[in-house]
Amino acid sequence: MRILFLCVANSARSQMAEGLARAILPASVEVASAGSAPGTLNPLAIEALAETGIDLSRHRSKPLEEVAPETADLIVTLCAEEVCPYVPGPVRRLHWPITDPSAAGDIAAFRTARDQIKARIEVLAQLIDLPEGPKGTEFHASLRVRDLASSTRFYCWLLNTWPKEWTHRYATFIRPDLKLNFVIMVADGTDLHHDTLYHLGLALPDRDAVVNAYHRALAIGASVEKPPRTTFKGTPLHELWLTDPDGTLIEIYACLTPAELAAMPADQVPVYLVPGTEAAA
Repeated sequence: MRILFLCVANSARSQMAEGLARAILPASVEVASAGSAPGTLNPLAIEALAETGIDLSRHRSKPLEEVAPETADLIVTLCAEEVCPYVPGPVRRLHWPITDPSAAGDIAAFRTARDQIKARIEVLAQLIDLPEGPKGTEFHASLRVRDLASSTRFYCWLLNTWPKEWTHRYATFIRPDLKLNFVIMVADGTDLHHDTLYHLGLALPDRDAVVNAYHRALAIGASVEKPPRTTFKGTPLHELWLTDPDGTLIEIYACLTPAELAAMPADQVPVYLVPGTEAAA
């Protein structure tokens, strides 16, 4: 993979991006930077990256044609106030509008730009060689609310639909055109804050897709809360529970077919779908 960072002068932002990317991205990724009107490498860019152990002192500003932009797999532009360079062709593009620290002319502005670029490259590093995820058919979210009635009114307006159903405990909204299954539920006195999701869910086509999602989750290093199993009490489902890096619960699920429902055991005890995972439940 070849990534090209571009700005106008190639004197600060794209230079810092190149240095940071070389330090953070896998060694298999080729990185370069250039500008549409190259100037002179800003010494404050060198100083800001030196504080993180990255040496830019041998870098220089380069014109686009020197870095063969037509061979890039990904082009990242970092201009905020200026017109960014444009390279024609079928290439993947990202735009990161970072304020030009050269305008301020002090090291604090360069540190701010450096840290903003670094955080974005850290995300990019997690996307390199990202394996394919499960093919969802619907996205589900459950949110705790203080006032069920007023929240139901608000989400009816926001989603432009009445709830499919509601009780004294919850209201369920279905929007097939959005592949949305959204539930608001009473908070039970739990302290609420900006991050009050009860859980998220992704519907899959069938049992085999849920088992496949389990193996894919293990391969990417995801945290498995509950291994795949078929549950019969409540809503019968094939389900897998994951947690995201912040601990939010994710339910990967598929509805049972009529034949699977007909084979429901009398005791309705969950059936684990991958041998040897019962102990992990």
